Amino acid sequence: MRLLRTAPSFRLLFFATLGSSLGTLLATVALVIDVKDRTNSGPWVGALMFVEFLPAVAVGLFFGPFLDRLPRRGLMIASDVVRCGVFCVLPFAGSAGQIVFLAAIAGFTTGFFRPAVYAGLPNLVAEDQLARANSLIQTGENVSWTLAPILGGALVAATSPDTAYWVNAASFLVSAVLVFRIPAAKLQGALAVSRGFVRDLAEGFDRVLRTHALRTVLVVWTIALAAIAASNTAQVFLAKDTFSAGDFGYGLIFGCIGLGLAIGSLAAGPWIERRSVGGVYAASILMLAVGIGTAGAMPNVWAALPCFVLCGIGNGIAVVCNSLLVQRGASDEVRGRVFTVIMSVNYAAYGIAILVAGPLTDSYGPRWVYGVVGLVLLFASLVAYVLGREEIPETRAEVEAA
Repeated sequence: MRLLRTAPSFRLLFFATLGSSLGTLLATVALVIDVKDRTNSGPWVGALMFVEFLPAVAVGLFFGPFLDRLPRRGLMIASDVVRCGVFCVLPFAGSAGQIVFLAAIAGFTTGFFRPAVYAGLPNLVAEDQLARANSLIQTGENVSWTLAPILGGALVAATSPDTAYWVNAASFLVSAVLVFRIPAAKLQGALAVSRGFVRDLAEGFDRVLRTHALRTVLVVWTIALAAIAASNTAQVFLAKDTFSAGDFGYGLIFGCIGLGLAIGSLAAGPWIERRSVGGVYAASILMLAVGIGTAGAMPNVWAALPCFVLCGIGNGIAVVCNSLLVQRGASDEVRGRVFTVIMSVNYAAYGIAILVAGPLTDSYGPRWVYGVVGLVLLFASLVAYVLGREEIPETRAEVEAA
């Protein structure tokens, strides 16, 4: 926590991401409930989640070089302003199709914001503080998972989804103001010199494929995120139909996952400093597998809540490992492209899994989906263990030497 006192630019970034995460997750519950109540359709819920993340694929495939060639601070502020506008319009949406369309716009701008945050983060702290800085950023976002979904479920049950939309719009406005106060030079060194759009794009893909740490994240997290996507699609049906827990129960599940995420991300930094990051990575995904697999077998929502906490812990640790491996595996002038390349592949798998999971949930039920997801995550953990046995450089200097 000393970083929040000693690194003022990092402190601004921390509170910007914390505020926008609180609003976003509160509104995410509202979006899912809104579409579910309007349509009562698994494919429609899947379509909503699909368009929230599909734009990140487009950003990685076609716009990644802009993360290194344009000022990161400006991109982050523009993303916040656009997302604020989207959630100001959402209360007036008249159909599920309009909601999905507006969510797609918000997802596209998020595809620029998140890579810019994590690409700029290593410039705000010293090398030996990077693991803990990632832990703090992730913990802030994950505390949002703990509080916002519970508040969102209660807020929607008491009022309507529109209230959550307005709160989220305000959170993006606050985030934009905080990011504006960060000196532009702090988030980015010299802008990357373009060698042509296609060559810039190819350089990002080439760096990912040639660097062991980056390649590990690409393979392992693509498998894991596809499995997580399927469980997310089935989650609202598990809560409201299988467990008969209602809107509040759905928010409670979200909150327990958030509690686990906060615990995992906060513990990840010190754990990584004492252990090999590859071993920690494999163990974290194993926690995910056990948590999700057992949650689907529980008789009611109260018995399932500890399982969701466990899968949140595993997820929180894994995400910190992902960020750290990418930040150490790529230099500043290519880091934005590397993040978007990996995210685009990850989210492509995420989107495909959502499209598949919607009809499967309708046909076989959420318990069956959760069981399959647990097995897939177990396989991802084994892959992470095998890849982690090959020595992964622990610092940016070691990566450059390799």
